Formats: sequence, structure tokens, C-alpha cells
Amino acid sequence: MDVQSAGAVVLERIDGQRSVLLVHRPAYDDWSLPKGKLDPGEPAAVAAVREVAEETGLPVRLGPPLPGQRYAISGGRRKHVHYWLGRVRPGASLDVSGHTCGDEIDAVAWVPLDDAPTRLTYDHDRETLAGALRVPRGSVPLVVLRHAQAHPRKRWREDDRLRPLAPAGRDEALALVPLLSAYGVAAIVTSPSVRCVETVLPYAGAAGLALREEPVLSEEDATPTGLARLATSLVASLVAARSPLVVCTHRPVLPDLLATLDLPDPSLAPASFLVAHLTRSALVASEVVAP
Repeated sequence: MDVQSAGAVVLERIDGQRSVLLVHRPAYDDWSLPKGKLDPGEPAAVAAVREVAEETGLPVRLGPPLPGQRYAISGGRRKHVHYWLGRVRPGASLDVSGHTCGDEIDAVAWVPLDDAPTRLTYDHDRETLAGALRVPRGSVPLVVLRHAQAHPRKRWREDDRLRPLAPAGRDEALALVPLLSAYGVAAIVTSPSVRCVETVLPYAGAAGLALREEPVLSEEDATPTGLARLATSLVASLVAARSPLVVCTHRPVLPDLLATLDLPDPSLAPASFLVAHLTRSALVASEVVAP
């Protein structure tokens, strides 16, 4: 089985030049992209953000996914590295001077893109950087989330809007917290049905965000016209504010909502979500994520 790792190609403008964030590992005397192994049970997206923070000291959010790396390592095994484009979170300092990570990382540097291919030690890192530079710039994540596992409908005798999450669904809602954080979700739009609200409430509490409840996202009140109107408004505000947001709704509503957004329908499982990386004019990439 491959050793699973994750990291990010973090790009920013430093002193007027587009630059990439690189780290130096003294044990190998190499310069590489920040990355590291997944902890047991840890989603790759969460590991990518955690590893960049540990190795460089910078908090980042993920952008579009990049092709992964697979290469041989010691012991006859292979390593699979999951990569995303990354950006430093708004308001955070870009200063990496003096940051180290124990014995693992002894230098962190913003390297101008013209110099980065020479500084990087490995061909696979140069290929990943080249791929990152081909991705259109300026995308923002829109997260479309199916609510977590709910109390069985056939065993519920009250108004279906009040049907809560099952115990497994409450665990899934907690597991969503670091995943939504990895994409920098800064606004929450949800169906007012209890099972949707309970799905996003742990993240709202952790991030200090208010919920915006939209009845048109509920099973009872969804209409193609209403969903189209809401989707148009959400995408416009998303790209204007450059602020990632999550929309939580129900399985029967998802096909119409995704069609309105001109997004593929991946038949999401409970507590899974589609991340659409959008610019003003196009869908740059999409990915399905599960806790």
C-alpha cells in the first residue's frame, strides 16, 4: 500500500514577484514543496493544511486540486502525495523568516517563480509546480454539502423539517469541521430543516459564523426557479467577495441545485460535499470530499 502524504503549492506575490513557498530538509539537504504524511484516519485535505502550517508556520486554505505524485521510496514502497493549490489566509502575515520545524525543516523561503525550478531538488516537484501555474488564477471554493445521516424517516412521526441527525450523523458533523476549515469556508447557507442546521452547526461554532437559512433549500420549499435565483446570487457574492462558502441541502434538492450551478451531480453520500472552484467566468476544477 502507498504511503499517503499531502501538501500544497502555495503561491503569493512577495516584493512584487510571484513566488512559491519552499522548505529545506537538512536530513536530505533538499528543497521541496511543503508536505507530510497523513495521520491515521486523517483526510488528505486536512493533512495538507496541517503540514503546511507545521512546516512553514503559515495558515493556508486550499484551492483547486492538482495531479498527485507517486514515486518510489525506501523499503520497496511507493509514496502518493496529494496536492492542492494553496493561498495564505486573509490577514495572516507572509513572513517566514526564522521559522523552523524541529529537526525536519531548517529553512523556509518564498522563492520567485523564475528561480524555483533551479532551487527545487526533484523533477516531480518541478512538474507539480508547472502544473499549478497552468491553473487559472483567482478561483474561490463553493462547497455544496449533503446533510449528515439523519434519524430514519420511516421512524419519525413529527414534521419532517424537525427530523434531527442520527448519532452517526452527529459524528459526521464534527468530522466536517476541519474539512470545511481546510477550504477556508467563511459563510454558511443552509436549509432551515433541523438535520441540515445540525450538520453545519459544529463548524459555525468553531469558526464563529452565523447561519443563513434559506427555505428554498429545503425539501418542502425547493423549486427550480427559487434555486436558480439563489444560486445566481450566491455565485455573484462568492466571486465578488472572494470568500468561500458552504451550501447545505438535501439529497432530493441536490440535482436541481447542481444543474442550476452547471455542476456535475456526483450522487453525494451523507456528509459528503462537492467543492467547485469558481472564477467569474468559469469552473476551474471540482472535487468530491467525504469526512
